[in-house]
Order: sequence, then structure tokens, then C-alpha cells
Amino acid sequence: MNTASTGGASPRSSEVALRERVKELTCLYGIAQLASQPGGSLEAVLQSIADLLPRAWQYPEIAAASIAFDGRSLASGRRAPAVASQRAGVTVGGQPRGSVEVRYCEARPELDEGPFLKEERSLIDAVARQVALIIERRQAEEEQARLQEQLRHAERLATIGQLAAGVAHEFNEPLSSILGFAQLAAKTADLPEPVRQDLSKIVSAALHAREVIKQLMIFARQTPPAETQVDLNDLVENSLGFLESRCARAGIRVVRRPAPGLPEITADAAQLSQVLINLVVNAIQAMPDGGTLTVETAARPGQVELTVSDTGVGMSKAIQEKIFLPFFTTKDVNQGTGLGLAVVHGIVTAHRGSIRVESAPGQGSRFEVRLPTSPSGAEERD
Repeated sequence: MNTASTGGASPRSSEVALRERVKELTCLYGIAQLASQPGGSLEAVLQSIADLLPRAWQYPEIAAASIAFDGRSLASGRRAPAVASQRAGVTVGGQPRGSVEVRYCEARPELDEGPFLKEERSLIDAVARQVALIIERRQAEEEQARLQEQLRHAERLATIGQLAAGVAHEFNEPLSSILGFAQLAAKTADLPEPVRQDLSKIVSAALHAREVIKQLMIFARQTPPAETQVDLNDLVENSLGFLESRCARAGIRVVRRPAPGLPEITADAAQLSQVLINLVVNAIQAMPDGGTLTVETAARPGQVELTVSDTGVGMSKAIQEKIFLPFFTTKDVNQGTGLGLAVVHGIVTAHRGSIRVESAPGQGSRFEVRLPTSPSGAEERD
């Protein structure tokens, strides 16, 4: 059906042209309504747009539509093979991201563009632009939400850090008294054995509490790094020596992959050793039935890298988003304080570095720590 005529438009062709124009405007209005609706996934919105499109073309009864975006395809209409198709690209931020396509599943007379009208070319181009705007707007909203969550996370950490510092200072003095008097009482001659055992338990509990307070102080950055020149390969070797027997008892094979010629870094060796030990202990706890622990080092431009990988239970995305929060733990009561990874994050940040995690349930976890080789060097972004 061609709307062009040699002697002016007939009443019939004008009626058809008006009907086609009404369908086009109805389609664009429907897309605008879908775009303005709050909530709903991007995929659901694009699927609804694909459902709208066939009705806006001249032969809706044989039409099918699809929207391709980042490797995904959302289709609507007939599933028969296409006889003819009309397509428009979707460009977001100057980059091609997909396409909008309308297909006819049966042959129809040749018109302006195959069996399609020139108005339909304008329409599919307009639809592609609208789809690009919707995608761009959704991406901007997601980025804004991500930044807001990062800000809230930073504010929570700052508040918890202040609280942790106060708690640590308040507990230090009475805890030192408990530990000192318990150790003094244990030196008393002729103590009954049950009393001696009880005092030993008091000392052990006080030492554990003191270690928790020490971690709180590090997390709150009340203990500044005592920086020296550190060889990361030597630090890994020395630190793993304390844990190899524990790994052997747990049926865990330890694999070392030190990078040759690794440059020294300016850092607090004791704190970095705590980072490695905390990551290794975390990996051991993630492999209750044994597995493989891999510790690697590598050199990057202006940085050194420490990676701790395990073949354990892994983590979901939801858990990965919380693991560096203080007191968050998935372990049973009395099996963890929820401070280990928070302390790791605090130490790495204090050393102007970064830590990243890759994990999936049942596929193990990989923690990657990057530290600058220069004392004033900041983390280089990829």
C-alpha cells in the first residue's frame, strides 16, 4: 500500500495514511508511558516496547519485533521465519549497543522500502532513539544509586570506626587489669588444679579480647603504620610458615607462586603480615573439606600485587558486598568476630592500596591486594 499517487491523494489513501499515522503516534506514546513508569527492570521495559511494535506497522497480523541489547534479544509477535525485515541501530554514548527490528513473516507487495512504508522507516529510527535514551537513563540511575551506596558505606565505616576506637580505649585499661591479676594469681604456690585451670582460661580469654581490641584499633586507624622497606615475597614465606601445619591438618594443599625480582615496598611489615594471615585463615575456614590454597605475588607498574585464592565454598554477590563491614560474619557464634576482613580492608587502605574479591558459590574465592611501591603512590586505576 503506497500512499503516493500521481494525481493527488484519494479519499481512500488519505484515510489509510491517517490510520497509519495514528498507529505510529500511539506506538510512540506507549513507549513514552513505559519509559516514565518507576521501577521495573530494563529488560521488562524493552520487552514491553517489543510487544508494542507489531501493531504500529502496516501488516500487524504477520509482523514480529525484537530488540537486541548487549547480546540479549527480546522478541514479540510471530515466530515464523522472516521474509522481509526493517532494522535500526541503537547507539548509546556514541557506541553501538544493539538494534530494533520489525519483520514480516509473509510476503507483501513492494512499497517504499521493500514491503515497508517510508513512514515506518522514520518510526523505527525514532523507536531506536527512544530505546537508546531509556537505556542511557537507566544506566545513569544505576550509577547514581551505586555512588549513593558507596557514600552511605563510607559514612557507616567512619561512624563505626569512631565507635570502635572509643570502645577499644575504654576496654583496654580494665582488660589489662584482668590479665595482669590473673597472671599474678596463677603464680601463687599450692594452687588447687581446678583453680589453676580456671585462671588459665581467664588469661586465654583476656589475650583473645586484647587481640580483638588490637584489631579494632587497626580498623579505626588508631595504630599508624610503622613503615619500613618490605620484601613481599619474604613476608609471604615467613607468614605462611605459621599456618602450614594448620593447613596440613585441614587437608589443604598450599601453593606458592612468588614473582621473581619483586620490588620492595614501603609498608608496615607486621600489619601486612596480619593482612595475609587473615586472608589465609578466611580461606582455610572456607574449605572445611580440604582443597587448595594459592598465594601469589606479581609486579605491576608502580604496584605490587598479593593474591590469595581458595577452592572453597565461595560467596554470593550479596555476601561479597558486606564482607568488609565490621562485625559482619557468616560463621557460627564463637567461630569469628566479623573483624578479620574489616581489618584487612583498613590496613590496605591505610597503605594507600586496594583490595578486590572475585567469588561465586561453589567456585572458591580470590582476594587481590594491590599496594603502591612508592610511599606517596596512590592506587592506579585500570
